[in-house]
Amino acid sequence: MADLFEQYLAKEAGMGEEMLKQIRSKAIGRRLRRNEQLLMPGEICRHKVFVLKGLLRTYSVSDGGNETILQFSPEMNWTLDAESYDQQIPSRYYISAVENSEVLLWHKNDFDRLLADFPALKKYAEQLISRNIYSSRQRLQTALGATPEERYEEFVRTNPSLLARLPLRMIAAYLGISLKTLTRIRHAQWAR
Repeated sequence: MADLFEQYLAKEAGMGEEMLKQIRSKAIGRRLRRNEQLLMPGEICRHKVFVLKGLLRTYSVSDGGNETILQFSPEMNWTLDAESYDQQIPSRYYISAVENSEVLLWHKNDFDRLLADFPALKKYAEQLISRNIYSSRQRLQTALGATPEERYEEFVRTNPSLLARLPLRMIAAYLGISLKTLTRIRHAQWAR
């Protein structure tokens, strides 16, 4: 699995073999069972996470028990609670495995050192942050200005590989709609 990470980083960031080995050497491999928590509210996010295999979700739960999913992180993606990680403050979010997963973790101090030692990694990390900001803005614009049907269509268009992997309740929680509304939308689309 580590080879997949090195292939990913070589392709995405154009890094040489020696640099890749040093970055990989600081990583901690971990297997997560389905529904296992990687981060819980009140904990400080101390690791950058790369998903080698599986699927993670970042979410919160309201006092009333309603779940809001902020992000899905399938294989070959990074995830963390950026605010908690950057400021070393308690998180307000959960990060958990939707399915059995394998991840690589870098402790903040180790990753900060890698960023200082390898300008190519720093540049790539900055590109990831920019892409995440653009994606978050697009998602916010869709959430605020689109109908539930349009939100679902956008999800299907941008995340087709996740449809079969996610329970409908999680898709509804990501879209900010009720399960009943999502079911109605899906039935209406099948009837066309």
